Parts: sequence; structure tokens; C-alpha cells
Amino acid sequence: MSKKSKADGPVSSKVLDEVFQALAHPMRRQILIVLYAREGRMTAGEIADRFKCSWPTTTRHLGVLETAGVLDVTKQGRNRVYSLTVQPLLRSADWIYSWAGLAAASSANEGWKALPYATMRNATPPKKPVAAKERATKTRQRQSQKKVKQNRTNK
Repeated sequence: MSKKSKADGPVSSKVLDEVFQALAHPMRRQILIVLYAREGRMTAGEIADRFKCSWPTTTRHLGVLETAGVLDVTKQGRNRVYSLTVQPLLRSADWIYSWAGLAAASSANEGWKALPYATMRNATPPKKPVAAKERATKTRQRQSQKKVKQNRTNK
């Protein structure tokens, strides 16, 4: 029941969101580590026995991992066997590595240009940080312009 993704092309935002959400909780990361150490396959009961939380909590975590596509589930009689699916993790890692160009670039503009097109599709280059003093000055200018407009309309 795992979500299949294309091996080539940009990784979708939905896939990234689901994988990062799955990795956000320490227990879910631990489940992946245990599965990896056990050659990538375990029953739900074997996974649950490894942790000190209740069965509903464990199944909820397994469900999040399954939704993210990092676990595949098959039924063998009454047992549900979970298998590790690394493709979504690898694609997410590739997306993270694509951002490494930012750190390697000498300036923010150069780093932004180094990103692959797929990650920039609907994005704009980051703005230069504005100093607090400049921001306060601009805010005061806008406020005074509003007052002038209000005075003109009230006359």
C-alpha cells in the first residue's frame, strides 16, 4: 500500500511534507531504525514489543509512516508485516542535498542560482535582510502617508 513515486523528475511538495512529518517524531525515527536493523521486515506485534507505548499509539505511528510511503504493509494471515521502503527517504534526501549549493556559494544570490530549477519553480530569490532601523523608518513613512491621505479625504 506504499505510494510509488517516479525515480526521475522533481520530488513533489506533498511527498516531502509527508516524509518530513513522518520523521518529525522520535518514535517514528526509532521504528525505521529498528526495521533497518532487522533487515527491513517485521510484524506489527514485533514492532510494538520494542516500545513502551500503548498499541494504539504504535499503530498510529505506523500509519503515519505508511502514509508517507516509507513503510509497505502486507497481510500474512492475521499479521500485518511492515517492510521498509527507502525510495521516498532517498528522494527527500536528494532534495535536501540540492540545498547544499546555498552553503557552498559565496553570496546569497549565487547560492540561489545554484539550486535546481525544480526546487525554485514557484519561488523568488530571498530579500536582503532589512535592518530594524530602516524598517522602523519605512513604517513611520507609511503611517504619515496614510495620515496625509485621510486628511485629504476628510476635507
